[in-house]
Amino acid sequence: MSNAKTKNTIERKFFSPQTSAMEMPDLIEVQKNSYRWFTEEGLRELFDEISPINDFIGRNLELYFDDYYLDESKFSEVESKAKNITYEAPLRVQARLYNKQTDKAIVQEVFLGDLPLMTERGTFVINGIERVVVSQLIRSAGVIFTAEMIKGKKYYGAKVIPNRGAWLEIETDANNVIW
Repeated sequence: MSNAKTKNTIERKFFSPQTSAMEMPDLIEVQKNSYRWFTEEGLRELFDEISPINDFIGRNLELYFDDYYLDESKFSEVESKAKNITYEAPLRVQARLYNKQTDKAIVQEVFLGDLPLMTERGTFVINGIERVVVSQLIRSAGVIFTAEMIKGKKYYGAKVIPNRGAWLEIETDANNVIW
């Protein structure tokens, strides 16, 4: 008996007019584009929205956020995993403090914090562990009433969904007790 191996190949059959497989779409493209928009435009919009910040009286000082940038990360993605640290970059902003009484401004670069960086695969490395963002649908706020007929008896319920905070669910049982 010979040692020759035989290959069993299965011929692929197509039952549609198209004879080639469809190219796989980039499923994380939305996540990557969203993060790119946030770092390039979203932060700018946020700073423009809160700028200027006035002193508590509103007469003497104004704080403006003129420009921002992300520094280089201290560690690479691989090093961050090996050292069990977050893959992040320092967020720095050029702040301008304007004194209305003296008509002078002080410009200084300020460190605001470290911003986690997205990898090429659309993940984040947090404390050395690769994590993903999972999108979810959010129910709109309001009250939803339900009524179910079980074994000839009606059971009522309600869900209160606030804009913020925990949901409240109310139900009745077979003894008409509200839970």
